[in-house]
Amino acid sequence: MTKTTDNVELGKEMSAKLAVELIEDGMIVGLGTGSTAKIAIDLLGQRVAQGLRIKAVATSKASFDQGLKLGIDVLDINDVAEVDVTIDGADRVDRSTRTLIKGLGGALLREKIVASISHSLIIIVDERKITDKLGVDCPIPVEVTQFGYVTTKAKLRDLGGEPVLRRTANEAPFVTDGGNYILDCQFGLIKDPAGMEASINQVIGVIESGLFVGMDPRVIVGTATTAFEL
Repeated sequence: MTKTTDNVELGKEMSAKLAVELIEDGMIVGLGTGSTAKIAIDLLGQRVAQGLRIKAVATSKASFDQGLKLGIDVLDINDVAEVDVTIDGADRVDRSTRTLIKGLGGALLREKIVASISHSLIIIVDERKITDKLGVDCPIPVEVTQFGYVTTKAKLRDLGGEPVLRRTANEAPFVTDGGNYILDCQFGLIKDPAGMEASINQVIGVIESGLFVGMDPRVIVGTATTAFEL
């Protein structure tokens, strides 16, 4: 690995470690999805093996399976009314408002559902993910129904976006855990995240957008040598 790659991985680990230290006995913990969240789940598994008593809910099948494998008691989301704290990653974090873009890992709908019932949302990122120009270098993932997705795509284009159907390595459409497609929409600089979120969600065929607005997350940023709260 290059030095830059090494520093990124160290940043992910540093942010995950600080977040996992905040978990206490008796909590219900939301398990996020993505490369940084995966590190946090591994660390939680280590703490559980050492005696930490928690229950969890997962934001994806991958996180569910990982948690179970590590001995974490992972519950069905439908059996949980509220979550004490969720630890998740993000693709971009706006420095001033802490608005998030999430969903490049494909789990935005389930991530937003779990975040919505969490008393505390902890976002763990390496320093590359912090931005003062939300949307400039990262598309907004939008989860849509397979039925009529071409029409939905056209409507998102009418909003000023450049939607692209996400595909797998073999060029098949990417399908979420919920059986939906994702349109990655480049809108450029997002000056009004709340307005953009509302406009996207009003399009027929859209299930949810990857804009996470007004959730007041605690954002922990990791570097190669330390981690700090934004």
